[in-house]
Amino acid sequence: MSSSRRIKAGISMGDPAGIGPAVIAKGLKGLEGLADFTVIGDKRVFCAAKPQNLKLNGLNFIDLNNVSHKNFKFGNIRAEYGRASIEYLDKALELIRRAEIDCLVTCPISKEAVSLAGLKGFSGHTEYLAEKTKTRNFAMMLLNRRMKTVLVTRHIPLKKVASRISEKNIYETILLAHCSLKDLFSISSPRIAVCGLNPHASDNGILGEEENKIIKPALKRLRRKIPNVDGPLPADVAAFKAARNEYDCLIAMYHDQALIALKVSDPSSGVNATLGLPFVRTSPLHGTAFDIAGKFHMANPDSFREAVRLSVRCALSQKNH
Repeated sequence: MSSSRRIKAGISMGDPAGIGPAVIAKGLKGLEGLADFTVIGDKRVFCAAKPQNLKLNGLNFIDLNNVSHKNFKFGNIRAEYGRASIEYLDKALELIRRAEIDCLVTCPISKEAVSLAGLKGFSGHTEYLAEKTKTRNFAMMLLNRRMKTVLVTRHIPLKKVASRISEKNIYETILLAHCSLKDLFSISSPRIAVCGLNPHASDNGILGEEENKIIKPALKRLRRKIPNVDGPLPADVAAFKAARNEYDCLIAMYHDQALIALKVSDPSSGVNATLGLPFVRTSPLHGTAFDIAGKFHMANPDSFREAVRLSVRCALSQKNH
């Protein structure tokens, strides 16, 4: 691809004390030429996370220089680092608004550090980016090389899930997933499996009422618009069939319904993507890994590389759609 047509991919460094700097340095090695890369972070921290002899050709680095280097230590949870990670995100959003980058890959941040920095109620990248871009209808897609999943609810306690699902949000989530599969993944007629909430998808109301009262009515409405929507299915059956490529996407009612299937089937290729934003956003499917942060030899860049490849591929599909 000519340099004039290459995707301009932004990468936010995440929590400076986390694994983000190392997986960026390790992961971008070998991806030269895939896109024009811009990393937003603290350059001295980034350089401290990698061997001095590791050179990354053609990398544009926007140095916010927002981390005190006196007594800096990888693996620490501090308000300063939480504030820095949010500033990287805000800078990335500014670059997107100015069309200086086409897509964004976000490295992991610490909700605890962000909370210490005073941003109360912060629940993650997904909600923050949606709020900043005034996106009303958005969803979290979690995927690997074997399956794609989209969540109806995200980071909430399990005891609240039943009260948070509704015919409306199930309908909107599936419709958004269907459109995204077509626009970003070039799947012309997506096959979608919808998980039930309860064991055995409630056995027709014996083990719970949500399937009959909420999920089935939503699917009835959807089938007037889109074909190939099955469910509600027992979650284990739906995940098994999705992993065997019998479906293009699995709709999960809550977080671990999707994550367990993904991490058992192929954790190294796992990626998190936000659907519905005005730009493509992906991230690796792991956290800050504070326990090994700063240990370059232990950083596994596989998920980050998959996030970068997916971001570039989806941004290209979006441009060509």
